[in-house]
Amino acid sequence: MKAFKYLSLIVLALSLNACTDFAKLEQNPNKATSVPPSLVLRGIQTDLFQDAWSDVHRYNQFWLSNYNYYDNNEYNWTSADLRFTTLKNIQKMEEEALARDAAAVNPYAALGKFYRALAYYEMTSLVGDLPLSEALKGAENVAPAYDTQEEIFAQILTWLEEANSELATLITAADVSLSGDIYFSNDLRAWQRTVNTFKLRVLIALSKHDDNATLGIKAKFADVINNPAKYPLMTSRDENMQFVYNTNVNLYPFNPSNFGFVATRDNTSATLLGILTSLEDPRTFVVAEPASYYADTLGYGAADFRSYVGAPAAEGLDDMAFKVLKGRYSLFNKNYWSSFTGTPTAQVGYEEMCFNIAEAANRGWVTADAASWYGKGITAAMNAFGINSAADIAAYIAKPAVAYKGGTDGLNQILSQKYVAFFNNSGWEAYFNWRRTGVPTFDVGSGTGANGKIPVRFQYPLAERSINKTNYDAAVQRQFDGNDDINAKMWLIKD
Repeated sequence: MKAFKYLSLIVLALSLNACTDFAKLEQNPNKATSVPPSLVLRGIQTDLFQDAWSDVHRYNQFWLSNYNYYDNNEYNWTSADLRFTTLKNIQKMEEEALARDAAAVNPYAALGKFYRALAYYEMTSLVGDLPLSEALKGAENVAPAYDTQEEIFAQILTWLEEANSELATLITAADVSLSGDIYFSNDLRAWQRTVNTFKLRVLIALSKHDDNATLGIKAKFADVINNPAKYPLMTSRDENMQFVYNTNVNLYPFNPSNFGFVATRDNTSATLLGILTSLEDPRTFVVAEPASYYADTLGYGAADFRSYVGAPAAEGLDDMAFKVLKGRYSLFNKNYWSSFTGTPTAQVGYEEMCFNIAEAANRGWVTADAASWYGKGITAAMNAFGINSAADIAAYIAKPAVAYKGGTDGLNQILSQKYVAFFNNSGWEAYFNWRRTGVPTFDVGSGTGANGKIPVRFQYPLAERSINKTNYDAAVQRQFDGNDDINAKMWLIKD
């Protein structure tokens, strides 16, 4: 009996050992169970980076493809690519900071709010209503309801207000715990300026609802402008949130290695180049090469604005390619392929901010001098193109066609100059501004596809139509009478 008792104890001990060992064996020693928030931040910044010479800038009608093997100029949009995975990473970054004993108010929490605002601003601007208040709960709620676009923008503005307040607190406390930041090398003051500059973008985007009592758009814009100590803004291009290319892994998209592949297959658009040449803008010569038919055959020469002609996006690729070969359209300046580092790409920039303030002043939201801010915006945008002569820029701004006129004409001037300043910068903003205002006039026709229309939104992802069908159906019915149509207007752009 004693022997049986001892044997039982031995078997039990061995069993416990086996369980313990098995649990240990289940663990993968090569798989991280935790990650520094600084590393997650870097991934978020990379995910939300808006590149130059991307498809987005073709939709902005800054450049066109004339070679169908690589691309075309059609707006045959289907499902949007949304940012919920990145939003999960933002959540994870905040959790990891707290797990490392960070205070509730910490740099990663503040930047988390900014990046939530940035991601939701892009997503809702592309599709409309979205899950927000019930989103990112995992198995707890796999079918979140959709918040309205108005509610989403209210939350975006709340996040930005909180981010500004938290950054101010951290700056006062001389907090230096942020690391991993690829934009400002962990400078919280630079981030606070960016948060408030971005807030002006969001408020301007809501111009069709500037009388909305809940959002208080005009009052919020004026509050930022009238309280610089509370809401510091960018003061020059040197403070831009911009992506800097390098010669290792982040090469400038147009560079010497791909000159032979795309230099003659991508060309200037009439939308962009038409604005520049009509104003005899010196940026014409920075952007484009002279079209040989006009410069050489007709003898206008490289210094004549008549030698710079962009293709209309509405034109079919066969015609466009033929005319490019015949020297009828301008290609892009060869300097764009001269370097692997190229020009930094602004994500949120001072020049845009100047035009946003000018627009707000033109609309009567603030008492700022619209003409002055308009001039500052042009000057900064000229500098971005490498044109730095103060005398030359002043002479350009004084031209009758460029000098600020005020009223509706002045608003159109601001919007046209802002469009040029967005060239290969700031992602979707040129398109979003066109959609909101109709400025500049986008070319549309057989070459742009989509039944001869420029769409005003993307459809929702296919997964939403199956996994979250009930809420998807309700949101589409509420917004678009049940039709997830790329030509249906969302709340943001309805009068």
